[in-house]
Amino acid sequence: MYESLRTPESRFKNLPDYPFIPNYIDVDGLRMHYVDEGDKSAPPVLMLHGEPSWSYLYRHMIPLFTDAGFRAVAPDLIGFGKSDKPVKIEDYTYSRHVNWLKTFIETLDLNDITLICQDWGALLGLRIATEMESRFSRIVVGNGFLPTGEQKVPLAFQAWKSFAVYSPVFPVGMILNAGTARWLSRREMAAYDAPFPSKAYKAGARAFPKLVPVSPDHEGAVENREAWVKLGAWNKPFLTSFSDGDPIMRGGDRYFQSRVPGAKGLSHRTVRGGHFLQEDSPVEFANAAIDLIRSTPN
Repeated sequence: MYESLRTPESRFKNLPDYPFIPNYIDVDGLRMHYVDEGDKSAPPVLMLHGEPSWSYLYRHMIPLFTDAGFRAVAPDLIGFGKSDKPVKIEDYTYSRHVNWLKTFIETLDLNDITLICQDWGALLGLRIATEMESRFSRIVVGNGFLPTGEQKVPLAFQAWKSFAVYSPVFPVGMILNAGTARWLSRREMAAYDAPFPSKAYKAGARAFPKLVPVSPDHEGAVENREAWVKLGAWNKPFLTSFSDGDPIMRGGDRYFQSRVPGAKGLSHRTVRGGHFLQEDSPVEFANAAIDLIRSTPN
């Protein structure tokens, strides 16, 4: 069992553009929150957020998917959003995050999934898609990667990791604002701060940068190399939709396009924005996925 905290529901009242009914399941003794909108019999679009955001990041995209006739599913990773938050930083591991999400997918029995992933959503989603391949039909990656510890670590990421580990403050709303091309409103920044009433709630957000495999013997590196072997034979549709202003993920889209067979011949996109392209270009990002689904029926 984990010692965990649960953010009071009052913290989430009157969030701008987030009218969605909360849903919860139990995962490894922890309560996991998710948004589940649209026809439950429709093909699911699974949206995975990253660090240090939550499903609020997809608020502008969710209605676009449901209006297009799809089921929109957006979980909050354990430690984020409305999900429970273990208080010990060592409780957060790469493999646990993978297993928590696999349990989530199995519990909802999601199939014919179109995966939308960004940041840590890609580190988790790409692993899971290769380990549960029969459940996934398409992948759309935006500003994400799957590191194996063999790549050169960008200076921007090294600086971010040091900040997450050593900074006495960790202002989540301001961090999100720094990662967008547009200026978030005060209410939007407050919405990103909402899951974290105090520093005790931020162990998961503090942990993520340290969990990125930066050496071949780092936890998760071996499994990610195995995932890349499977991606090297992945023939299902694999689309990239990266932004033009992300200093950490720049160039990752071309790498995917050259390595994944399913990326060949698709209309890959480059949209305006910073790291959090869901904030800067939500319509363009969603439409890239919608166009892909409609052009590649299962």
